[in-house]
Amino acid sequence: MLTRLFLTATLAFATLAAHAQETIKIAVTAGPHAQIAEVAKKVAARDGLTLQIVEFNDYIQPNAALDAGDVHANSYQHLPYLQSQLQARGYKITPVGDTVTFPMGFYSKRHKSLADLPKGAKVGIQNDPSNSGRALALLQKYGVIKLKPGAGISATVADVVDNPKGLQIVQIEAAQLPRSLDDLDASAINTNYAVQAKLVPTRDAIAIEDAKSPYANLLAVRTQDKDKPWVPKLVKAFQSPEVKAFVQSSFNGSLVPAF
Repeated sequence: MLTRLFLTATLAFATLAAHAQETIKIAVTAGPHAQIAEVAKKVAARDGLTLQIVEFNDYIQPNAALDAGDVHANSYQHLPYLQSQLQARGYKITPVGDTVTFPMGFYSKRHKSLADLPKGAKVGIQNDPSNSGRALALLQKYGVIKLKPGAGISATVADVVDNPKGLQIVQIEAAQLPRSLDDLDASAINTNYAVQAKLVPTRDAIAIEDAKSPYANLLAVRTQDKDKPWVPKLVKAFQSPEVKAFVQSSFNGSLVPAF
């Protein structure tokens, strides 16, 4: 009887110990996502989850590594990008929670808001499909154009069905848009290029995406793992008050919590 109790207790202890030492590999890109993961790692440890952070320097490998099972999760992309990867590569990957948003904004040296744009104003947007649709959606959000119903984030200039100010929409390479501010009435600028131009999105943009836009970055796991017990712990760590405080104090408004 005592032997049976001892074996039962030993097995229970071993199970608890294994659970307490559960290690999850998470792929991130270098920079803000890696920094945020370091904060989440400390929070996760309190719930018995050890995060092993694996850094990548490109946008392709984190999903490839996740789908292959080389890592358990990743944190670096927004949903439209993930959806494009799922369609192109057939990955079995599922988003499980939002993290931060790198908000796109419109900037101007001449006007204080999009509503102030004069008739025929020249407005710069990106010339690549994913970002141009994003910029057009932001123009629609602020009421200066209307897009064809259903155009969504894949909208093109051809989908503009109402343009009461007669805006001249000029498509320019994304990296060149900050330099266009001297020549245009307003320009859409991605966060990374805005920061390089010493612009603070939450301070300087005359129009800006919501934190909970379709372009919020996310945590993703393999679809077969989405109901594993460690997944809620991972989400909890990345959506913790500690991570929120770190983001708000460390990035000068260039990215914002999306939770």
